Amino acid sequence: MTLSTVRPFGQTSLQLSPLGLGCWQFSNGKGLVGKFWPALKGEIINDIVKTSYEGGINWFDTAEIYGNGQSEQLLASALREALPAEDKVYIATKWWPAMRTASNIGRTIDVRIKQLEGRTIDLYQVHQPFSFSSVSSEMKEMAKLAAAGKIKNIGVSNFSAKQMHEADRVLREHGLQLASNQVKYSLLDRRIEKNGILETAQELGCAIIAYSPLEQGILSGKFHHDPSLIKAISGPRKWSSAFQTNGLKRSKPLIDSLEQVAARYEATATQIALNWLIHAHGDTVFAIPGASKIHHAEQNVKAMRFKLTIDEINEISEASALAAR
Repeated sequence: MTLSTVRPFGQTSLQLSPLGLGCWQFSNGKGLVGKFWPALKGEIINDIVKTSYEGGINWFDTAEIYGNGQSEQLLASALREALPAEDKVYIATKWWPAMRTASNIGRTIDVRIKQLEGRTIDLYQVHQPFSFSSVSSEMKEMAKLAAAGKIKNIGVSNFSAKQMHEADRVLREHGLQLASNQVKYSLLDRRIEKNGILETAQELGCAIIAYSPLEQGILSGKFHHDPSLIKAISGPRKWSSAFQTNGLKRSKPLIDSLEQVAARYEATATQIALNWLIHAHGDTVFAIPGASKIHHAEQNVKAMRFKLTIDEINEISEASALAAR
């Protein structure tokens, strides 16, 4: 790769590639959220993981709720099958809080470790802020796991700016700090720039992990060029507003801008959208595009091989402002 392949992850000791691989699509079609994607064959998952790693991605983001542990299990299997045993990669996973209390964090951590075949959990995240316990209680339980050596760093997902402050405050009482907040962020969804989340991350020195960085593929431009592709989508994403006629019309000028910039780099709209995310705010933002096909993984890694200029970032930002939430 022509650019540095890693950067500091917040104020942790982790050195991660600007892009990680999101592994929601490895849910094997199981569970409530796993049905969002079709089940993938093991050899395809292995090839996606291998292509991602060889292209410079050194970390993988999964979660308990992705197929009720199926994603963790299939990721661990792919890492074992596709990568040399001595090569170091980093794992982020998440605890699912809905209908649970904070005490469940400690009771289920060994299941997470088992599903990951004993691999180190470098980042353990609370998947969303809704549970029967407070943020404070959850962070205290997370701190216990860190003290016991079960996890390395602590993050959250979908937390508000206020909840981020509270999580960080409690962790600092235990000699720790909040590593990251994983949130929805893309050129079509820039709410974290307005609601204090991005500002809070920069203030606390923690990382932002952007999920859905391509808005389920909309930012690739392929659905604008051929709307008939939407009919072939399996799962519920085809019904989201972004895929409807008005949604495509609203985002078309942004796609045009992405493709104009892409031509300068012999790149794609997908790669420009990802490059904007990981460079528009210094080193604060990391992104986790998924990949259900090998060519998706190839697209992802090529997005780290150049860097947009300030003028290009501003140009894309202006086009995005007219289409984004």
